[in-house]
Amino acid sequence: MHAEALDALKAHFLAQVSVAPSILESHSRDESYPETHLPDVVVFAESEADVLKVLEVARTFQMPVVPFAVGSSIEGQVLPVQGGISLDLSRMNRVLQIQQHDFCAVVQPGVIYPELSRQSRPHGLFFAVDPGADASLGGMASTNASGTGAVKYGTMRDQVLDMRVALLSGEVIHVGSKARKTSAGYDLKHLFIGAEGTLGVITELTVKLHPLPVAVAVAKVTFDSVQDAVNCAVTVMGAGLNPERIELVDARAVQAVNQYKGTTHPETPTLWIELSGSGEALLRENLDILRECCMESCATRFILAREEPERRELWESRHHAFYALKRLNPGHETHTTDLCVPISQLPDVVSHTQELCLQHGLDAVLLGHVGDGNYHVLFHGDAADEATWTSIHQVSDLMVQKALEVGGTCTGEHGIGLRKRKYLEQEHGDLIPYMRAIKQVFDPHNLLNPGKIF
Repeated sequence: MHAEALDALKAHFLAQVSVAPSILESHSRDESYPETHLPDVVVFAESEADVLKVLEVARTFQMPVVPFAVGSSIEGQVLPVQGGISLDLSRMNRVLQIQQHDFCAVVQPGVIYPELSRQSRPHGLFFAVDPGADASLGGMASTNASGTGAVKYGTMRDQVLDMRVALLSGEVIHVGSKARKTSAGYDLKHLFIGAEGTLGVITELTVKLHPLPVAVAVAKVTFDSVQDAVNCAVTVMGAGLNPERIELVDARAVQAVNQYKGTTHPETPTLWIELSGSGEALLRENLDILRECCMESCATRFILAREEPERRELWESRHHAFYALKRLNPGHETHTTDLCVPISQLPDVVSHTQELCLQHGLDAVLLGHVGDGNYHVLFHGDAADEATWTSIHQVSDLMVQKALEVGGTCTGEHGIGLRKRKYLEQEHGDLIPYMRAIKQVFDPHNLLNPGKIF
């Protein structure tokens, strides 16, 4: 790192700058990517003006800048692969306004989504995107995150109305509006959502809020096989029930959650399906239809949770599945991937994935947001076991190939980051030159999160 750059940062930010080894190490990794890369310095921004000052230093001394908040990404998005400045936005964590009558909130990028829902609840509202980890809203927008609520409410791309974005040039641009729709020119807002911090730094967001459902129930439905569970999910989606969430975990995932949380869920493939209604009568009617769909799809057990503590316990179990699975195999490295396919293709694609894992002798776990065709596979192995990791990477490649063949995508919600760059070439190779041209417009010196996506 250029000594003058560090002096400039320290002079301006004082205690907001750190080169302490523990701080650098905590900003060198994310939740799942196996490699680590140390930044040269970490700056804790507390305002938009702080972000602009960091970008000014980066521009002056030609230093890379990598936005960071919670570090919950999966594909290496926050790793500073060329060193430079890790720009930590976690202190920009205020909910600035809850605009109850417009069903939206204005937030800083470091706000974590459960906190927004907590502050919205007294107004009868909640934030719908629920990726599981306590992710920040700025990071979620940067990766176009989704999660359990996407089947009904969509992804972050559907929830962001308005943003302020700081550019490397020193400008701050305003993209979007608080209106629910617009036809005014090019849609630059959606250009920055999913850009993974490679085009600019989000400093403020206006996001949609939704009314809390009047009546809610969660069904825990078990099956003898993952295939039966996936077929049931497709049937439920075709029944017009409009579920809030529909989640799949296989038997191995349930076993891991039971050990991790001390729960006693039946260790068999399970769908967790949440329905809501405008009243008890409509909800009961839809639950009867749901039960019929499930039993006709070879369900072995159908259990309802109506009270909020019961429902919360079920969803906490699902949200902890990733961490439970890592704990199930101590000392092993993990590799998680996500794919998304047209829902009609999901049973065939999941079956293909299971066959691949069986053929290669891999102990893989399958779970996902199957209501919208998005599923995850978690692999693990001893870091020194080269044969196992060769098989994991081969199976991952074949899974993506199959997804693309049926009209799917290499990632439904994790993003590209470092690990999926080769798959982006397969999926959108003809569009890469146009993406690079956009990058050149906003970041001509390739200083914003370099090495990602391309």
